[in-house]
Amino acid sequence: MVTASTLICTVGTSLIYPNLSGLPKKQEDYEGWLTKQPKEDRQYLSLDFISSLNTAFTDGNLEQIADLLTTIPANVRLCGAEINSVADIIHHDYASNNCNLFFCYSATPDGEKIGEILDIYYTKKGVSTSKKRIDDLQDQFPKLFRTKGLRNLAKEVSKIIREYGASQCAINATGGYKAQIAIAVLMGQALGVPVYYKHERFSEIIPFPPMPISLDFNLWLQKSGWLSTLDREVVIAWNADLAEDWNEQMETLVEREGEYLELSPTGQIFHETFKGRFQSDRDAVLPPRIPVNQKQAPSLTDHGWGSARSTIISYLQRVTDEGAYVRNCRTYYWNPDLSSASLFRIKGEQIEGIYSNGSWTVKFYVETSSNTEGQRSACVADLNSRL
Repeated sequence: MVTASTLICTVGTSLIYPNLSGLPKKQEDYEGWLTKQPKEDRQYLSLDFISSLNTAFTDGNLEQIADLLTTIPANVRLCGAEINSVADIIHHDYASNNCNLFFCYSATPDGEKIGEILDIYYTKKGVSTSKKRIDDLQDQFPKLFRTKGLRNLAKEVSKIIREYGASQCAINATGGYKAQIAIAVLMGQALGVPVYYKHERFSEIIPFPPMPISLDFNLWLQKSGWLSTLDREVVIAWNADLAEDWNEQMETLVEREGEYLELSPTGQIFHETFKGRFQSDRDAVLPPRIPVNQKQAPSLTDHGWGSARSTIISYLQRVTDEGAYVRNCRTYYWNPDLSSASLFRIKGEQIEGIYSNGSWTVKFYVETSSNTEGQRSACVADLNSRL
């Protein structure tokens, strides 16, 4: 197993609840509190140390809290799940001693505090850290947590893994909400990144074994337009074009609210997984380039385009220029009073583009150098990622 140079950690609240909030407030309560701590930890938890830590917590002095925690071993339970688990991961050589640490914390006051404490703690230890606030990852509004918070976590974890490379990353899924941990585990499995977890009663960290998860790359290629639209616009209304492309495999990738759709957390992971894979493999799956002197100007049908004509020609020319495999674009449909999502998709054996400014919609065919269904699907995915 490769020792990771980047460790992505989900963050919970155990450092505050129950650890810091449960510190003895009076000297006479100290001995009783100490007997409830692990025997091996008690030697580090002197009355003076606990009094100082309690004062720093009461005063909201996050830097002082972090500074005091650096004076005791990182495996002392009082340090919290994040510090304990990171120390264990490094001890077992699952991650390097000087690894980049990313802490994904919830959008709550306690999450903010713990993210700050962890950042200060590891900075004092000379470790490179980055704290990532995950918007809508909170417990006040469950629907936002489910539909947006978990998706935002998936996006952030995927972004870090794409930047640093899956082979150099590991995920520490110890801290946070149970659903947050589940998403981190699923992401690791989907992206081929090791995932580790430590329960407070475990004697050591455990790696999650690889699972035989099968995700359909061809489905992503075919539906990349709608997935990219949902990723970009968050919510879209059910419409005739979407109904034409729909199949039951897409049901698990979305959340429905009446006539409106948005990506589910699983759908976000599905999209992030294959978006990253396609970026790495696009040159191997796209059809041959078309020489510049063989490309053709956009062709428009005899509609009354009005003031939209120049905007449409400019867009079609951009499609032709940016797609090395695109020969030309030709329109076949125009509606001056229809709003639609802008995307590319497979229609029969052709590639169709849909372009809308929010008040009008034009549809056009894209002629490419592709010879197979797989190459056409790759063109669609590439165009959706570029335009």
